[in-house]
Amino acid sequence: MRPSFVSIDLAALQHNYALAKQLSPSFALAVVKADAYGHGAVACANALAQQADGFAVSCVEEALQLRNAGIEQPIVLLEGFFDAEDLQQCHRQQLWPVIHAHWQLELLEQHAGNQALTCWLKLDSGMHRVGFFPHELEQACARLRNLPLVEVPVLMTHLARADEGQQNEPTAMQIGSAAVLAHRLGLQLSLCNSAAVLDWQGMPSLWTRPGIMLYGANPMLNAHPLAAQLQPVMSFQSQIIAVRELPAGQAVGYGGRFVTREPCRIGVVAAGYADGYPRHAPDGTPVLVAGQRVALAGRVSMDMLTVDLSAAPQATVGSPVELWGKQLAADEIASHANTIAYCLFTGIKRTALAYS
Repeated sequence: MRPSFVSIDLAALQHNYALAKQLSPSFALAVVKADAYGHGAVACANALAQQADGFAVSCVEEALQLRNAGIEQPIVLLEGFFDAEDLQQCHRQQLWPVIHAHWQLELLEQHAGNQALTCWLKLDSGMHRVGFFPHELEQACARLRNLPLVEVPVLMTHLARADEGQQNEPTAMQIGSAAVLAHRLGLQLSLCNSAAVLDWQGMPSLWTRPGIMLYGANPMLNAHPLAAQLQPVMSFQSQIIAVRELPAGQAVGYGGRFVTREPCRIGVVAAGYADGYPRHAPDGTPVLVAGQRVALAGRVSMDMLTVDLSAAPQATVGSPVELWGKQLAADEIASHANTIAYCLFTGIKRTALAYS
């Protein structure tokens, strides 16, 4: 079989969730949208089933996948329902939709059903994607409360710049606005994403929503001491499948981007952009071969990439490769490739997942 694979450390996932709870001793929704950020939603939810207060996904399809796998905890739909059929599924499966738009209110009023339904109310406090503006919120809440079987316990908002740290006036303003409105309406608050869990302790957030931190990546723009306590969950691994001995002056790969300056051993790794490795990663991006850091050399191909083995003279065909994982942080690879760990994780495609 092709030697590239992704290993998922579920014990590390459990550790990271426990850290999120320790930092914000409130209710914590484990965010497992986008197939648990590429880690496998069902496996991750099952691993957290004895710890998690609930889960958060983007849509009904993701929620049904968890319910069909036996997950019984509350599941919040971060984008709410999209149509009447979605709303019926919320009733059937006791999902908690986030209400963020007037059309959702209208649909709910038309199809309230005869079962109790818990809804979260979304405030647009400054992110400006979805949610009710502050001046609309009281009326939206009143319309929900006029539906006798609808419970509205939580006001949520999303912090647009919490990853910049606490010296951040826009985030402080978002927090203040949400706190005032929640108090006025008698609602619990859900404010904290991963960055806020790490760096904004003490906020009035009864429900937190740790996401990327669960998978071991740093949600902050800069290094953070608490992020250093996170454990990587995903390891992207492969092998060297060929070694080329090249003289100086030889171009490697599509477009000849990398040219050998001296005689050089080039290793070929069985992984490429079809597997989820970023095609735009530049020369010099670190790769771990046989425990040694070497450099990407040449443009990434669909299912192969090439590395300069000068720093790993012992490497040969069959030598193990870590593209990111326990010894080579996904955040570092993302930085070289001018992207974020979220994109690396969710970009994993045809590569098999192995759980431990």
